[in-house]
Amino acid sequence: MDCEVITIAQDTGGDISLNQELMEELTQGSIGKPLIDSALTGTPLLKFGSGPPHILLCAGIHGNELPPQVAFFKLLNQLDGKKIKGTVYTIPIAIPYATMKNSRRFNGWDMNRKTFKEGCISNTILKTAQKLKIQAAADFHSTQPQSNPGIESVFCSKKPCYESFKIASHITHQTSSKVISQERAGTLYGGALEDELNISGIPAVTCEVVSRNGKVDSGSVERSFMQMKSFLDYFNMI
Repeated sequence: MDCEVITIAQDTGGDISLNQELMEELTQGSIGKPLIDSALTGTPLLKFGSGPPHILLCAGIHGNELPPQVAFFKLLNQLDGKKIKGTVYTIPIAIPYATMKNSRRFNGWDMNRKTFKEGCISNTILKTAQKLKIQAAADFHSTQPQSNPGIESVFCSKKPCYESFKIASHITHQTSSKVISQERAGTLYGGALEDELNISGIPAVTCEVVSRNGKVDSGSVERSFMQMKSFLDYFNMI
């Protein structure tokens, strides 16, 4: 495995191999087992490449949103051994315990509403991004049909980081997802990782594909994978 693995939180560990819905869809490759083993002890951060730009991709803030977590295994196997123009940091399984349990919540809370709260894993990811001098970030999710937003989309904002909107426009142009833009970060949802990153000066987007919670609906992994590749393409990383 041609990358560096760091555990950024130790209270989130879980055995994701117990999530049958997830495991049935994984193509593990050379990275799969080391990543699953690393997740037992907490939240793994994987680093590929070196030098600028420094970008971050994340999934699994909601443990029952499986397609982007499955897509990450495909992405990591593609990055492994590739020459990367810059540094790609990835958090494929933000909360292994929640993924193991196929749960949206962790410790009773939706972690995508608690990024401002000290000690929450989403807050740890925010602080990690700041420490690593991340220049842009993308958080990958899935949304149930007939829910909110219920469509394949990319959330972004124009203030204070207009690049958030530019990144979202690039991804939606390449993938036919829909842009959902706020004028100012934090006005639609409080405490979302994407919003708090933007508020802190790190351009960020949230990418959604459509799939039932706790399931991997047909085509959803491929759509999430396309969004991830488009985010990398915006920065001409590979």
